Amino acid sequence: MIITTTPSVEGRKVKEYKGIVFGEVISGVNFIKDFAAGLSNFFGGRSGSYEGELIEAREAALREIEKRAVALGANAIIGVDIDYEVLGQGGNMLMVTASGTAVIIE
Repeated sequence: MIITTTPSVEGRKVKEYKGIVFGEVISGVNFIKDFAAGLSNFFGGRSGSYEGELIEAREAALREIEKRAVALGANAIIGVDIDYEVLGQGGNMLMVTASGTAVIIE
């Protein structure tokens, strides 16, 4: 499965558009990660715990759109967009949404 943010795949022709596919992941951030991130914020530096959570959520959203594209019979997803939002009281939930157009390319 080719997954790309570009509107086409270079050297390949879109034979058929199958539809828009979405993958949504909502992930809770626990106390330990909040505490570790707070230390990083206080002392400076990057928050490895939050970065890991973000990477995991993004990869899960991409797996989800791939699964949905395969169900439509597509062999590629073009025009992929990934959005991030913080939800919940105190911003303790992370939502990652991936969307794109499922297509069949030659």
